[in-house]
Amino acid sequence: MIGSLRGRIAFKQPPMLMLDVNGVGYELEAPMSTFYELPGLGEEVSLLTHLLVRDDAHILYGFGSADERLLFRNLLKVSGVGAKIALAILSGISVDGFAHCVRSEDTASLVKVPGIGRKTAERLIVEMRDRIDAAPAITAGSIAAPRGAKASRPEDEAYSALVALGYKPAEVARLLKGVDVEGLGPEEIIRNALRAAAQ
Repeated sequence: MIGSLRGRIAFKQPPMLMLDVNGVGYELEAPMSTFYELPGLGEEVSLLTHLLVRDDAHILYGFGSADERLLFRNLLKVSGVGAKIALAILSGISVDGFAHCVRSEDTASLVKVPGIGRKTAERLIVEMRDRIDAAPAITAGSIAAPRGAKASRPEDEAYSALVALGYKPAEVARLLKGVDVEGLGPEEIIRNALRAAAQ
């Protein structure tokens, strides 16, 4: 099991990034909560990781904090919740915010996350309540793309990243329409769009 990586950022386009660790490039997927804190290309970063082994692929996920990784691992144990939905949750809701949703049985906020319907939201609340109470570290966190050529404009990169996170293209277009993208990088555009989606 690969528990953490330390290297230089060779590529990043949400939700994908590549770390160059002593000449070996590790491809990872990460939630937007981690992307917001990443340094620039060529700079060094340390990330905690989770390796998901499937029949058709081995996928490495990267996290900026132990709380994020712990929540991700606990979400994977919930029936009907896979890695894509877990990443979407971490991208759209902070660790503390998710814990609050579970404790207050706030299904309305959870269904705003792409891929989560009412039944899944209710299941998350039921199955995660005991795990959150049993693991205080989950509540101690901070509040808070496809492979290939990099998009030419920040808004194009933001669009691709949001689609990769599970939002429908029409919904992404609507979200981005309400964001003033002037002078913003893709991560700031995504952050503003996700804030708008949560309102």
